[in-house]
Amino acid sequence: MPISKNKKKELVSELEAVFKNSKGAVFVGFKGLKVNDANKMRKGFRSQGVNYIVAKKTLMNRALDVAKIEGKKPEITAEVAVAYSADNLTSAREVGSFLKINKNMLSILGGIFEGKFITREEVATYASIPDQKTLYAQIVNIINSPIQRFVMAMSEIAKKKEQTAA
Repeated sequence: MPISKNKKKELVSELEAVFKNSKGAVFVGFKGLKVNDANKMRKGFRSQGVNYIVAKKTLMNRALDVAKIEGKKPEITAEVAVAYSADNLTSAREVGSFLKINKNMLSILGGIFEGKFITREEVATYASIPDQKTLYAQIVNIINSPIQRFVMAMSEIAKKKEQTAA
């Protein structure tokens, strides 16, 4: 069913606002993605604060041209969507996690990071960065590790002293 001109204008203006205002956006190719998988993906995105818009490539390109983003625009293929969030990395991380599950049906085409176009390789790099809670846990583990090793060494020394005294 064709989209009316008014609906197209609304979609282009919405996409333009997304490209200008969101800190992180990822262009996703979704050829062959089943409806159930797409619904699971959207539900997972919503739970993490990531929005997802599907649009025709011509409308997406038109909105990108109007938004005037720095850098080289990624090649946008047939079925395309944009995942975006207020956070720089959340959209890339969420798309990356669903990409692992649906390798044959999803592909990263590129993205926008802090107002500049980025390549799919850069999006994949950003997707591999853990979330803030995980990073905090890793730092605490690094700080705690020497203390834990020291306590274990002292425990072994105490056991040896008890064995020699007995």
